[in-house]
Amino acid sequence: MIEKILPFVEKYKALGEKMCDPALIADMEQYTKVAKEHASLTEYNELYERFLKADSKKKSARELLEETNEPDFVEMATAELKEAEEMLEKIEDEARIMLLPRDKNDDSSVYVEVRPAAGGDEASLFGAELFKMYQKYAEKQGWKTQIIEYSDTEVGGLKEGIMLIDGLGAYRRLKWESGVHRVQRVPETESQGRVHTSTVTVAVLPEVEHSDIEINDKDLRIDTYRAGGHGGQGVNTTDSAIRITHLPSGIVVTCQDERSQIKNKDRAMKILQAKLEDMARQKAINDNAQQRKSQVGTGDRSERIRTYNFPQGRITDHRIGLSLHSINNFMQGDIEEMLEALHQEEIKLKLENSDIA
Repeated sequence: MIEKILPFVEKYKALGEKMCDPALIADMEQYTKVAKEHASLTEYNELYERFLKADSKKKSARELLEETNEPDFVEMATAELKEAEEMLEKIEDEARIMLLPRDKNDDSSVYVEVRPAAGGDEASLFGAELFKMYQKYAEKQGWKTQIIEYSDTEVGGLKEGIMLIDGLGAYRRLKWESGVHRVQRVPETESQGRVHTSTVTVAVLPEVEHSDIEINDKDLRIDTYRAGGHGGQGVNTTDSAIRITHLPSGIVVTCQDERSQIKNKDRAMKILQAKLEDMARQKAINDNAQQRKSQVGTGDRSERIRTYNFPQGRITDHRIGLSLHSINNFMQGDIEEMLEALHQEEIKLKLENSDIA
């Protein structure tokens, strides 16, 4: 199995040499693309180096066993041989997982879009908390975040929020967050202490660098308006904010983060491209029964994926049946345990539906 990752290792080394080329260094855009691809192959190279080290240890232990009858040395060599063989077996398993079909967008940065659904003010308040939760998680991962759109309510909740999380592998970790998030708790406005249930929708879209989907100008309606800040305070005196409506699909995208109308339009077009790509991706999943089998969820954005029960301090992911009892830490961005469990379930399903020997 390990020999099957050699092409990735060779490409990693070739890209490393390419990054030393002065001509490439002078072209920052191309250098960034090469560096990103090089970084995405690091895990293959690291695994292969671990293989070489374990294989060398195995050979040394066997040689020692052939050369000596000294009990102490035989015992030591036998233990090292067993350790090396166990390590090589583990590396083979890891290589098998690395060779599973990958989502082409796994290494991409992502747009995270949060909207309140059912529950009025309470849904908007929880939406704001979820938005901050993803920001804090991104910070813990060392990823950059940029708020693209954020509008709030009179009670301090969220009407709509979109952020860009810029980091290698952000989509791979966060893609299963798309869906309906349900919260059960006593709202601050509830005088009788009754538990209310509200819902918030989350969409995680990979940032698209190259797309086969063409967008015709005639299919767009572009409006400009004056940008505003949180709570309604003005942040701009010109009509720099952009609203783009894609007429065939009905998708509406707004962007007011930048002071430049041109930059806001460019960002809004990228988000529109990501949304259209996501529509095509969801259709492909729904049309492909085999692909659905290897998905953690159904791919349906209306699927209720998780419940946040504050009275019991519990978060339950309904797709994998996992409950964690650390809701306060979870809302502070400590969501890696849940994300890793979802990632492992994805691997399990792919292995079950894979023909990799």
